[in-house]
Amino acid sequence: MIDLEIAQSVTLRPIVEIGSQLGICAEELTLYGQDKAKISLRILDRLTTVQKSRYVLVTAINPTPLGEGKTTTSIGLAMGLSRLGHRAALTLRQPSLGPVFGVKGGGTGGGHAQVIPMEDINLHLTGDAHAVAASHNLLSAFLDNHLFHGNPLSIDPQRITWPRTLSISDRALREVLLGEESDRHLGRFVITEASEVMAALALAKDQRDLRERLGRMVVGLTTSGRPVTAEELGCVGSMAVLLKDALKPNLVQTLEGTPAFVHTGPFGNIAHGNCSIISDAIALRCADFVVTEAGFGSDLGGEKFFNIKCRASGFAPTVAVVVATLRALKLHGGGGVAKAGVALPAGLTGPNQEALSKGITNLQQHIANVLVHGVPVVVAVNAFTDDPQDELDWVCEQSLKMGAADAAVSTHWADGGKGAEQLAAAVVKTSEGPAHFKHLYELSWPIRKKIETIATSMYGAAGVTFEPAAERQIDTAETLGYGGLPICMAKTPLSLSHDPGLKGRPSGFTVPIRELRILAGAGFVTAVCSGIQLMPGLPKKPAGERIKLDPTSGKIVGLS
Repeated sequence: MIDLEIAQSVTLRPIVEIGSQLGICAEELTLYGQDKAKISLRILDRLTTVQKSRYVLVTAINPTPLGEGKTTTSIGLAMGLSRLGHRAALTLRQPSLGPVFGVKGGGTGGGHAQVIPMEDINLHLTGDAHAVAASHNLLSAFLDNHLFHGNPLSIDPQRITWPRTLSISDRALREVLLGEESDRHLGRFVITEASEVMAALALAKDQRDLRERLGRMVVGLTTSGRPVTAEELGCVGSMAVLLKDALKPNLVQTLEGTPAFVHTGPFGNIAHGNCSIISDAIALRCADFVVTEAGFGSDLGGEKFFNIKCRASGFAPTVAVVVATLRALKLHGGGGVAKAGVALPAGLTGPNQEALSKGITNLQQHIANVLVHGVPVVVAVNAFTDDPQDELDWVCEQSLKMGAADAAVSTHWADGGKGAEQLAAAVVKTSEGPAHFKHLYELSWPIRKKIETIATSMYGAAGVTFEPAAERQIDTAETLGYGGLPICMAKTPLSLSHDPGLKGRPSGFTVPIRELRILAGAGFVTAVCSGIQLMPGLPKKPAGERIKLDPTSGKIVGLS
């Protein structure tokens, strides 16, 4: 059975019943049908004095273009913890329509480790992404309207930094010409998951915090070089109104009935790559274990979890799971090339100890990336059906030698929570030991030093270069008082470096920084590596070509 068929074969339990497992009262839920709901933020007032639970981050090595099952592992782990008798909750980002109709397909897990209702979660869910886009584009419209009606704030049209946004990948909108003849200027679109509004929604602690973050957003500079904020354009109240319900987390369930919060969707490669702080805040007061996933590898979503999200939330992780697969490790060892839509070569799927031995260095860097933050590591080897057992065991053995506290083979894709019980037991045992969480860098450091620290420590780079535009933007950011913000790196997820072609654990390379963006409302600055686009494009054969409604049953087919 394919993923969608498995998901559609399960009878969903009433969402009120799922909430009750975590002590969430029926009156604290706003139902969207019988299988999904939004959770009232008033629950945090009721649970203020409840002790927070164990906080488990799931991150990964650098994947193949097909992904290595990090979301699937997160779901399997939460179900495995439930099967061992622990009250577990899962917090995930909402999938983006861009990948759903583009290259990767959906983001609700796979096989027998999925969150459901799969179709709703992958598409509109409760409309949060649309609310983000509407709020973001309202500010865009107010900005251009301000220029049209005389520009009393003296905004320099050539120094506008605020883009527009769209939820669908569309490369034609990366650069657009805007305005009337008197204020004609270049603009651009970013995908909604790269929107600063999405980042602010994910990092806000409550309605007031969100309102303040929206007001601090910088849209551009005046002719004298002063930053202009959304607050000055007078539309922040309306932006917050559009996000009123979107700030409430969404509650769904896994195939086995484990509660799952699916909320906000910032990408891990170009945004900060983690689900909402509010989801975690509620889950940590309702469960024994909270499993949360950060986008892509420890070099991207994992690093941003530690140094952006944990700074904003004040929550400290208990243990981190690093997901690896034999095929990805063999890819990093030169065992073959992986391309989306093309069958993997035998050098990646069959026995290949030589490539595995070379590629294991990629896992070594990712273990080190977590350990430098003072968090113990459990390696999860996500097993595929025909993976050689001796190679799976070898990766576990090597993981312990490289500093992991434990390692386990997990077969959750085929076996659901039962296949993740060994991994869950390793996580429980490791979480009982000490963790000494720390950040990678101090906020007081200069922007360049923070970027260089991430590049050299997390990626293994020899150094960083800054293009002239980035140099000017960094100087401007520090002059305007934004130098004390954390860094959100935007780079490829397919390599530890900025170059997707550099596999394994490369060294001696220099990371080129093309652009620096001030996201004062989100609370960070984004350093964009050369070659990165904030608006993705569709592939030659988009996944959307397969998706349709069955005319007989009315069910969605082709969604993966």
